[in-house]
Amino acid sequence: MREPVLVPRLRPFTSTIFAEMTALAARTGAVNLGQGFPDTDGPAAMLDAAKNALVSGANQYPPGPGRPELRAAIARHRARYGLEFDPDSEILVTTGATEAIAASLLALTEPGDEVLVIEPYYDSYAAAVAMAGASRRAVPLASDGGRFAMDPAALRAAVTPRTRAILVNSPHNPTGTVFTRAELAAIAEVCTEHDLIAITDEVYEHLVYDDAEHIPLATLPGMAERTVSISSAGKTFNCTGWKIGWVCARPELVGAVRAAKQFLTFVSGGPLQPAVAHALEHELDWVEQLRTSLAGKRDRLSAGLAAAGFAVRPSAGTYFVCADVRPLGFTDAAELAWQLPERIGVAAVPVHVFTDHPDEWKHVLRFAFCKQDDVLEEAVDRLHKLG
Repeated sequence: MREPVLVPRLRPFTSTIFAEMTALAARTGAVNLGQGFPDTDGPAAMLDAAKNALVSGANQYPPGPGRPELRAAIARHRARYGLEFDPDSEILVTTGATEAIAASLLALTEPGDEVLVIEPYYDSYAAAVAMAGASRRAVPLASDGGRFAMDPAALRAAVTPRTRAILVNSPHNPTGTVFTRAELAAIAEVCTEHDLIAITDEVYEHLVYDDAEHIPLATLPGMAERTVSISSAGKTFNCTGWKIGWVCARPELVGAVRAAKQFLTFVSGGPLQPAVAHALEHELDWVEQLRTSLAGKRDRLSAGLAAAGFAVRPSAGTYFVCADVRPLGFTDAAELAWQLPERIGVAAVPVHVFTDHPDEWKHVLRFAFCKQDDVLEEAVDRLHKLG
């Protein structure tokens, strides 16, 4: 029997290692800091809103673009950045940001097009580009021992006559980088010069720390009409399992994305959409407390990693902190990742699985700090055994 045609292009990227690492962590009783989702629930009033919607009959198909109260809440939320979107024609509710990204690529690129991705990249990007029949070109972040940074020269050099779009993820998973205004301006300049569509993954938009600021690419000159802005409720409100995301863009772009999306899931999350609308309108103070809490968790884990001998890289956002394993005498982070659950009872993920150029990233591990305090404290105690 012949293999399905997509198998060569849809290689399993991180899915296999996540599954195997999760199984290893369970078998050894390791603290699993490889999984990038929180272990606490979101605001109680949001959960109550979901329960009320369930028992009051919101269990059939919602409108194709999403429930109107959610689209209105998303529009008001984006207005915080100075961006104006018509809830009726410029906002589309999706099954999480992952579907939004896939539908955007299916709608806006064609076989033979190239899509720029910033490396390391979230693993679904490669699969979505492949499903669209396009090709990806990876633009690596510069890594000089400090902050992972955008390299404008590398970005410009990656553009070819076939380049159609760029995927921009900030705050950035897996590195924790938050792009500066200067870095975003460089991206905007390339997009406007070469008539590129920008698809922005902003799911960690509220989870930025210290002096970092999330600046939507669509706010930069020349970008509003060519940017598909994507975000979701999952990371902001600790409800990753709800899979409620959204697309904001000009009507012609949203219309194209909706045409693709309707043949993926059609609609989803009907009784959850009113709850997310409530959260966007009323729970941002809760999110600020979450952000402050996560900053402290990042600091505790970073200190623990440093005390264990890792070279810890700065993290200005997301759930993640990266660490260089070479000071511990390792050159291959994957080798250490497989040893850590057995040796000290902590699990992490090697960053090279998020890349097209693994040799350049093979010394970096990613740890998630979006866990309860006692879980992190146990992980830090165990990390001390490496010292």
